[in-house]
Amino acid sequence: MVNPSTQPKRPIVELPDELISQIAAGEVVERPSSVVRELVDNALDADASNITVRLVAGGVRSISVEDDGLGIDPKDLSKAIKRHATSKIESLTDLENVSTMGFRGEALAAIASVSELSILSKTHFEEHAWELVSRTGELRPVARSVGTTVLVNELFFSTPARRKFLKTDSTEFAHCVEAVRRHALTRPGVGFQIWHEGKLTHQWRAQSTPTSDQSNSLSSLDRRLADVLGEDFIKESVLVDYKHGAIWVKGRAGIPDAARSKADHQFAYVNGRFIRDKVITHAAKSAYSDILHGGRQPVYALYVDMDPTRVDVNVHPTKIEVRFRDSREVHQAVLHSVQQALARPRVGQNTSSFSSSNTYPGDSYSESNLDSSFSDQLRVGTLSQQNQPQWTQPSMNWGGSRVKDLGQLWTKSTASFESNSPSNDSALTQNSDVRDLSVQEGISQEPNNPALEPLGQALGQLQGIYILAENAQGLIIVDMHAAHERVVYERLKNQLDQAQIQSQPLLIPASFAATEAEVATAEACQESLTQLGLEISTLSPKTLAVRSVPATLAQADAVGLARSVLEELSEHAGTQVIERARNELLSTMACHAAVRANRRLTVPEMNALLRQMEVTERSDQCNHGRPTWRQVTIKELDSLFLRGR
Repeated sequence: MVNPSTQPKRPIVELPDELISQIAAGEVVERPSSVVRELVDNALDADASNITVRLVAGGVRSISVEDDGLGIDPKDLSKAIKRHATSKIESLTDLENVSTMGFRGEALAAIASVSELSILSKTHFEEHAWELVSRTGELRPVARSVGTTVLVNELFFSTPARRKFLKTDSTEFAHCVEAVRRHALTRPGVGFQIWHEGKLTHQWRAQSTPTSDQSNSLSSLDRRLADVLGEDFIKESVLVDYKHGAIWVKGRAGIPDAARSKADHQFAYVNGRFIRDKVITHAAKSAYSDILHGGRQPVYALYVDMDPTRVDVNVHPTKIEVRFRDSREVHQAVLHSVQQALARPRVGQNTSSFSSSNTYPGDSYSESNLDSSFSDQLRVGTLSQQNQPQWTQPSMNWGGSRVKDLGQLWTKSTASFESNSPSNDSALTQNSDVRDLSVQEGISQEPNNPALEPLGQALGQLQGIYILAENAQGLIIVDMHAAHERVVYERLKNQLDQAQIQSQPLLIPASFAATEAEVATAEACQESLTQLGLEISTLSPKTLAVRSVPATLAQADAVGLARSVLEELSEHAGTQVIERARNELLSTMACHAAVRANRRLTVPEMNALLRQMEVTERSDQCNHGRPTWRQVTIKELDSLFLRGR
């Protein structure tokens, strides 16, 4: 056997250009969908208004992308397939402010190195189109209207090993469709067509912005979302429109009922570019933490607009990853935007069909369109005393070992709760002997017009569990325990938010071995830790000590809590760990405080609960993520009895 150490080493040589191109192509071109993505990027940068994608064998045998854009000048065609040749940027300043989909100048060169590539293009200034064949470099006149067609045949024919890793034609076709769909969701003004094996399989027509005489129609983006993701996505989602400094987050977030088992309906865009980013994904999912439980995945289409200089898109050749200059700022903007959208009660909205309220924030929607006083009250989570129905519930017992451990939660802040809450709120949160549920004086007990109330007027109870009410659309069914549980839970959160988180000093500080990152975070975020009720000091370059914890979590694992908070602070905003732990305790308290099944309520008491639901944030779901009410329309009732047939 030959000793490897005695073998002569290979000399360092420069690789041939063809091999360099094929190595680089491995990063850019992974499968046919990668080719489709890059070519559609180029078509969009050329101001195309219609793009047609034609595929054979899922894109493995042939890919053709046609557009009606500006076209390529004949003298630039030969340059287009050279590595690092582009018309998008010329300097470092252009790279830092890039606003086009493509800019690296690698795509066409990479595709040409692993396939048979030809480009047909015509500009407005040419009498006819020109075709360039990449293999021969031949340039010849052809017939074509203004625009560009890129034809890619026999992908990976020169690298058969790569071709063996491709999946079935149907799987590759599905990936190609997904690539086009991601572009279609952010470009409603562009029409897209996908042909496979000579058959039209997908078509999304260009959407125009509705005019003033089309005020009842959906916005162009909402119509595109409905076309691509289905009308149910619009029906089961809420508008997102939030500005945080120089960041604007728009789009739609699905309601908890629309959650899926897979994260296949999560679309995030930064300055019009589809991305996969853990900061945005974490922020969006955190916004659902209080209303979506278990392993369900939320659905959303979020569009983040920000200064291009504050985001680096030159992270990976596929351009699907980005790096933010201030990731915490982006995290907070996305988190608060989705939270704010989901917090608005959906009671009274017509979810069975499109309505004029379903407008895109970028077109005509503005929070100022809402009644300002109601918006302010909704944002705070409470109404003024004259507008807020006053009622209490029986047998609210704050005893028990779990609650006794939370004694310090209410000390030092009871006075502020009483001063900041209506008089009857104290009965919801502090009295251990709460009397019968009743409607206070000043609240009319006469039934109003059901059409004027989103949740209608109560008709009665069913099995002591559900409240039946009549509204303008038909019948409302309310789970009274789940609904009351959310009302009490939100009130407890609002009251606790008005008081500073009290800290509990530890008799013996809990020290632990920390990483360099944890030590750096603890030293840099002392102010944030103090606001969360945590005191963490440095004992040595590799040791931290927890000296105080939030009073509500005095029995928790101090070291585990500290590590979790430091991890959140280093990656995101850092408040989710404390909020989740606090909310779990408040949720338990609210569950014990809510009215129980078989508790008979009077009609005025039921109406009081309905009115409170209409002004309580997140009242559509209980603390465990289950719905609190359902609408049964007259049309649905008629169908049950075959009326009109």
